[in-house]
Amino acid sequence: MVVAALVAAIAGSLVGVVLADAFDGEPEYDGDFVLEQPGVFQQPDEDINVDTSGGELPDVPIVDADGNEVSLAAYAGRPLVVNFWFSRCAPCRRELRDFAEVHAEVGDRVQFVGVDPFDTVEAMERFAGERGVTYPLLRDPERSLTNALSIVGYPVTLFVDADGTILRQTGVIDADGLRSAIEELF
Repeated sequence: MVVAALVAAIAGSLVGVVLADAFDGEPEYDGDFVLEQPGVFQQPDEDINVDTSGGELPDVPIVDADGNEVSLAAYAGRPLVVNFWFSRCAPCRRELRDFAEVHAEVGDRVQFVGVDPFDTVEAMERFAGERGVTYPLLRDPERSLTNALSIVGYPVTLFVDADGTILRQTGVIDADGLRSAIEELF
């Protein structure tokens, strides 16, 4: 009986360690993430996105947190970093703090915008706010922009020049990579 209890306690501890590692010690959100179509989300391979470098940033409508229709064309005139993410994306969870950090350093000369195609407004704002994000957050609930860019895996970051030309597209990127890309491209 004692051996069985000990084995159960050890197994429970191991499960806890595995789950903690899976979420990098960050709490999981409880029900704010709503899929428009029921099903299981599976993170695709990072290299299945179409590289849109050299193309123009599509001028398609998305919405701000208040539900107002906007376009990324409104940010023309200065370099732009557009990060596509959502709260249940493990790599997005890790890199969003880096985006907030680099934005604090270069936000006076480079515009940052976050685009979330899946979360509710409340979940998007809470998730980004907990990571220090202060730049504009937009939603793409109809996936008009993500479809126009052929984005199917997350995160994706676009580096766009002041004229709206996409200079580079990346997947997961850390603070140093973000700084290097901004330095090189802008």
